[in-house]
Amino acid sequence: MRGGRRTKQWWWRWRSNPLRRRDDVLEAWLVLAAWVLVVVGGTFAGAVAARAADETFARQRADRTPVRAVLLADVPRTTGARGNVYSDRAMAKVRWTAADGSRRTGSTLVDAGLRTGSTVTVWTNRQGDLTSRPPGPTDAAVEAGFLGAGAALALSGLVIGAGAAARCRLDRRRIAQWGREWDMVGPRWGHKTG
Repeated sequence: MRGGRRTKQWWWRWRSNPLRRRDDVLEAWLVLAAWVLVVVGGTFAGAVAARAADETFARQRADRTPVRAVLLADVPRTTGARGNVYSDRAMAKVRWTAADGSRRTGSTLVDAGLRTGSTVTVWTNRQGDLTSRPPGPTDAAVEAGFLGAGAALALSGLVIGAGAAARCRLDRRRIAQWGREWDMVGPRWGHKTG
């Protein structure tokens, strides 16, 4: 110790040492493998998840089309007891013409406060059925990034958890081995404590 500080020995588990046990080396390799899996596997899992999400959002943008629809009923504003507006959107019945020329009706979320006969934009799929608006390129990129980060964190958590469980098992094995060795060496000492 220099100046009251403890010096850290890097790579001590791999160095030749008469006190080093096989389990110490095994633990060192286990920790190294866990970190490599966290870095490489987490990056790979995140990239794969982000790419898959981005492709899904791109397919949604390609498959969904905006269509003009007509409101079939008034959409009142929902207000609370103090006059606060609860929601600026509400479910309403609409009518639209599908790509094949057929007239369709359905319910979708529209802005509150609109009157019967108002024109709204709704989104339909290839079959002409109502669907939700697809995320734009920027929103899709952000969401894909969050999904990728979530996948990377999930894999990292699993690897770190498995590594911690394996290290705990190694600790129990080392403690049992130390107990057996103490039982062999302890009686040879003439002086007993306690």
